[in-house]
Amino acid sequence: MENFDIAIIGAGPGGYVAAIHAAKNGKKVALIERDKLGGACYNVGCIPSKILLEHSKLVQEIKRGNSWGIEVPKVEINFPRLMQRKDTIIHELLTNIEQYIIDNHITLYRGEASIVKDLTITIGNETIMASDIILATGSKPFVPRFEGLETSTYYTTDTFFEIDKLPAQLTIIGGGVIAIEMAFSLAPLGTKVTVLNHSEDILQTEEADARPLIREKMKKLGIELVTDFQFEKFEGNIIHTSKGSYTYENLLFATGRRPNIEIAEQLGLAFDGRLIAVNEHFETSLPNIYAIGDLVGGYQLAHSASAEGIYVVDYIVGNQPIPIDQTSIPRCVYTNPEIATFGLLEEQVKAPYIVTKMPLQTNPKALMEGNTEGFVKLISSKDNGQILGACVVADGATEILNALLATKNAGGTALTLAHMIFPHPTVSEHIGDVAKAVFGKAIHQ
Repeated sequence: MENFDIAIIGAGPGGYVAAIHAAKNGKKVALIERDKLGGACYNVGCIPSKILLEHSKLVQEIKRGNSWGIEVPKVEINFPRLMQRKDTIIHELLTNIEQYIIDNHITLYRGEASIVKDLTITIGNETIMASDIILATGSKPFVPRFEGLETSTYYTTDTFFEIDKLPAQLTIIGGGVIAIEMAFSLAPLGTKVTVLNHSEDILQTEEADARPLIREKMKKLGIELVTDFQFEKFEGNIIHTSKGSYTYENLLFATGRRPNIEIAEQLGLAFDGRLIAVNEHFETSLPNIYAIGDLVGGYQLAHSASAEGIYVVDYIVGNQPIPIDQTSIPRCVYTNPEIATFGLLEEQVKAPYIVTKMPLQTNPKALMEGNTEGFVKLISSKDNGQILGACVVADGATEILNALLATKNAGGTALTLAHMIFPHPTVSEHIGDVAKAVFGKAIHQ
């Protein structure tokens, strides 16, 4: 039986990053994966969805060019080629991950793992032991129970990305990030999209000021959005609701995810609701067993899982890591425009604060690009200018946000941002102006 310092169950963004970090800290590492390297993110989540969104964004840019005078007679979508490109990119990324594992002398086991409390791990016919175990088994799509659902055929995000024909029509159930991103990825390609979300609004975990902009863009893209109703029953390809009945050709459930907790249940770990209970160091109720990512509280985001994996490894090896600050984890929605946020939303702030907001209509670069839908918003402390939160809604917002986040993480304040010299013309120079507005000195306001 081979002995390891650290064994990691699951090779998604939390698991494989933790494994590499552990190996670079001189530890003998086993990494166990029952399916594909990269987990849901690389295979059926973040990466394939963002590739489709890039395709759709390009279609929108071509149409914008037509309105400027750069005329393209007709846009034709070769969907099999788009999906082939998706597969090629994913293959390259997964090949890179496998090479990182090889280069760092990590032992990779492929198969279903089972664990007993003495930290013995069995994978098929092989048995290993580890001094510490990190559970990074991720999550799976959640499909609510509805009357008559067994009569319907539907996709989840685990199955949707295998399609090879562009759907003429797609009904998406859900109103969170995944659902709305999927709507934005298909509608510009020519799919007639209907989004059924029983809640009062979409993207309710995101910045409230961003939602009207996204709803308006959905309308422009021809996406039918139905909100604030009750599902009654499913009947074949008909969905009956309190607002009427909706017929679909293709149906996608994008109603969230649930943690893969089979191993945790096997070990008898303590739970906090549906999630594995952990302390501030991600230790479970059993010694030397840790859990990260979608298994525990916090944001269900790939970069959050990676940060947690690195933290746990540093804690195990005695590097005394700084606790992860949830207010420093960026949240991203890859619609068009994108939404990028960190820290507190305005309704969450309790201390005296100042909110400043600058629309992109006054930004020269945004006007040049034809991307004036959006804004830069800063929430800072009234007492000392501490950056409490920020939101950027813009084309490329997920990149622009980093200047704000880096300033916050370095201990900078609104005054720091106000004193920064940004290049002109850029969309990011709006950051400087929104910071100057804290002191009543914005130039373009």
